[in-house]
Amino acid sequence: MSGRFITFEGGEGAGKSSNLLWAAEWLRGQGVEVVCTREPGGTPLAEQIRTLFVHAGDEPLAPATELCLVFAARAQHVAQVIEPALAAGKWVLCDRFTDATYAYQGGGRGLSSALIGALEQTVLGGLRPHLTLLFDLPVADGLARARQRAALDRIEQEQQDFFERVRATYVARAAAEPERFRTVQAAAPLKQVQQQVQELLAEALRRWGPQ
Repeated sequence: MSGRFITFEGGEGAGKSSNLLWAAEWLRGQGVEVVCTREPGGTPLAEQIRTLFVHAGDEPLAPATELCLVFAARAQHVAQVIEPALAAGKWVLCDRFTDATYAYQGGGRGLSSALIGALEQTVLGGLRPHLTLLFDLPVADGLARARQRAALDRIEQEQQDFFERVRATYVARAAAEPERFRTVQAAAPLKQVQQQVQELLAEALRRWGPQ
């Protein structure tokens, strides 16, 4: 694959989604062909699965059901969007990927990393992000931001201790894979956050070139 796969990770209210769009425009200004996508979702079928995942209605989702929905959407997303874009030499910027599964379904729900890893290998084979930007900020700050922007979805309505476990898992994964992860201090003012992102992407461009 000649393209590059960059994932944007973080808890609720961390600003990863808006900064992904900003990063895409900055990269396009450097001559990079960029595809922006998200998880769960990214294709019409995967977006339908996302709707089930985020708005399950009155019936509670069992943790294993939640996990299977995530990987069902991911399998379609990878086959239809991510792998073709990478093969065409494009840079794929994805709002969450498998690290989110380890953080939310693993750390948050308590499912075993071995189970998640087995599904990861089955669905993805050897596909992993080249670079992961982790937008980190205190959980209370992130939840306050999330409450201000819109009505909370099913996941966002979890208790703070759930999100503390999510954050702890993200931090642990970043520490375990320092060659892939870069941490963005997301509590900083927006301009400073964008400056951090720009510096990290400029580093990636120097390392890889535009393709």
